[in-house]
Amino acid sequence: MGVLKVPVQLLCLCFVVTVVLLLASQTAEARIRRYKWEVKNEFNFPDCYKKLMITINGRSPGPTILAQQGDTIIVEVKNSLHTENIAIHWHGIRQIGTPWFDGTEGVTQCPILPGETFTYEFVVDKPGTFLYHGHYGMQRTDGLYGSIRVSVPDGVIEPFSYDYDRSIILNDWYHKSTSELATGLSSNPFVWVGEPQSLLIQGRGRFNCPTLSSPNLEVGLCNISKPECSPYVLTVVPGKVYRLRISSLTMLSALNFEIEGHNMTIVEADGHYVEPFVVKNLNIYSGETYSVLVKADQDPSRNYWAATNVVSRQPGTPTGLAIFNYYPNHPRRSPPTTPPTGPVWNDSDYRMAQSFAIRAHQGHIIPPPVRSDRVIILLNTQNEIDGYRYWAVNNVSFTLPETPYLIALKENLLHAFDQKLPPENYDLVNYDIFVKPNNSNATTSNSIYRLQFNSTVDIILQNANSMKANDSETHPWHLHGHNFWVLGYGKGKFNPITDTNKFNLVDPIMKNTVPVHPYGWTALRFRADNPGVWSFHCHIEAHMHMGMRVVLEEGVEKVGKLPSSIMGCGKTKGNYRP
Repeated sequence: MGVLKVPVQLLCLCFVVTVVLLLASQTAEARIRRYKWEVKNEFNFPDCYKKLMITINGRSPGPTILAQQGDTIIVEVKNSLHTENIAIHWHGIRQIGTPWFDGTEGVTQCPILPGETFTYEFVVDKPGTFLYHGHYGMQRTDGLYGSIRVSVPDGVIEPFSYDYDRSIILNDWYHKSTSELATGLSSNPFVWVGEPQSLLIQGRGRFNCPTLSSPNLEVGLCNISKPECSPYVLTVVPGKVYRLRISSLTMLSALNFEIEGHNMTIVEADGHYVEPFVVKNLNIYSGETYSVLVKADQDPSRNYWAATNVVSRQPGTPTGLAIFNYYPNHPRRSPPTTPPTGPVWNDSDYRMAQSFAIRAHQGHIIPPPVRSDRVIILLNTQNEIDGYRYWAVNNVSFTLPETPYLIALKENLLHAFDQKLPPENYDLVNYDIFVKPNNSNATTSNSIYRLQFNSTVDIILQNANSMKANDSETHPWHLHGHNFWVLGYGKGKFNPITDTNKFNLVDPIMKNTVPVHPYGWTALRFRADNPGVWSFHCHIEAHMHMGMRVVLEEGVEKVGKLPSSIMGCGKTKGNYRP
C-alpha cells in the first residue's frame, strides 16, 4: 500500500483551523465562571459586638460574582452549618430555562442539608447590579449574602461613563440570631424583632458598646478595637467618576444613603438604565439595587462621611457610617464634620417623589403592553389567627408546603398543596385602609396563582393600616423570575377606573423589586413568559416569615426535566440526591 501524500497547503489549513477551534474553545471556557463556596458558622464582630453569623469562605458579605452578560455561572455550595439547611437565591437573575436553580426553598428546590454539596448553574442573561442571599428561613439576616455584578458584552457602550466601579451592600444588623427572632414572631404572645442594633455598610458598622461595668456583659463580647468593625473605606482619586452599585438587603429597615458634600446621579435600577437625575441622597428599600455616579470633586485635603439612616420607621438605630477617602489622605482619618442625619424619617411624600422620578432611559425604553389580560389586586394586611400574629394578602397568610411547588407540579403531585385558588381581590367598597382592622377572620393556605402562559398580568399592591393604630409600613415586594414595568404609585385606596388612566405607558422603569408606600398603592405589569413557579413576596424578612407572600405558576408544562439534586424532601424523600 502506498503512502498517502497530503499537500502542504492542506496541512497548513488544518493547522490553522485547529488553532482557531482551540482558541474558540478557550474563549468559550473563559465565559464559564466557576465558584466553590463553603457556608459555615463563625463568630465575628461586624459591628464590634460578637455574634455567631453565617459566612461564605469566611466572609460576609460573601465573594462578589463578576461576570459578563451571557456567561454561565457555576457555584458549588457546601453546607457546613452543623444544624441548619440552606438555599441561595440569585436575586434579579431570571433563571430562563433553569427555574430549578432559583434557590427558593419550598418553591423551586428542597433545601441543602448540613454536610451536603449542591451545585447551581445558570446564565446571567442581562447586565446590571444584582444580589444573592440565603432563602431558607431568615438566614440572610445572619450574613448569608453578596453582590453579583454583570457587565455589558464586549463592544457594547453603556449610556454613561465612569472611571471606576464599586459594589456596596447596605444592611441592618441584629445581635439576636435569626432562630431567636423567628421564634418570637411565631410565638403567642407575639414578640416583635424590634429595631436593629446597627446599620452595616459593606458588612461593617459600629455598635455603641456598653461599659465593662454594665451588668451581664460577657468579657470580650463587645470590643471597638476589633478590625472587623472599623468603618468601610471607599478610596477615591480626586477628579475621577465612580459608579457605586448601591444595594440593600436589610431585614426590616428602609434606608437613605448619602455621601457628605457630594451629589449622586442615578443611572441604573435593578439592571435597567434610568433617565439620569441628580439626588443629594438615595432612598433604597430591601431587595433594590441602584447604580449612582459620584464625582470626587470636593476639597481633596480631607475625607468625607458616607452615611445610611433609617427612614419610614421611627429610627432606633444609630447612623451607619463609612469613610469616603480622598487619596492620598489616610484612609482611617475621620472627617472633621458631623455625619449626615438624612431626611425626615416620616416624610413619605419625599420618598414617593423619588419613586416617581425613576423612569426608563430614553434610549433604552422597553414599551409595556398597552393592556393586560388579568388584574390581581393584593391587599397587604396584618392579621391574627387563633391568637397568633400574621401578615396576609387578601386575608390569606402564606405557608410553604413540604414538597416544593415546581416538583409537585412537574411530577403531578397535586395533593402536595392546596388546589383551591387564592383570592384575586378584596372588598374594595367596604374595607377601610386607614383604620386599625380586626382581621381576625384570616386563614392560612399554600394555594398558588395559576397564570396563563405568555399572558400580560397587572398586579396592584395595596397598603393599609397594620394592627397598630395610625401605622402603615413600607413594603418592598420582590418578584422572582421576571422584570416588571412599574406603571405607577398612588396615595389612598386604588380605584380601578380612575387610577388606571394614570398609568405610565410611555417610559416606565422595569424592576424586580418595588416599594408600596404607607397608605398607598403600587401598580406593576409583567408578561408571564418564563416557564416555572415563582415566589412574589415582601422582602422584609420578618414580614415574609409571617406570611406576606404569594406564589405564581406559569407554563410549568414547558419546563424541562428536573434535576434530581433539587429533590429529597416531602413527597420526594425517596428520590436520589447526589
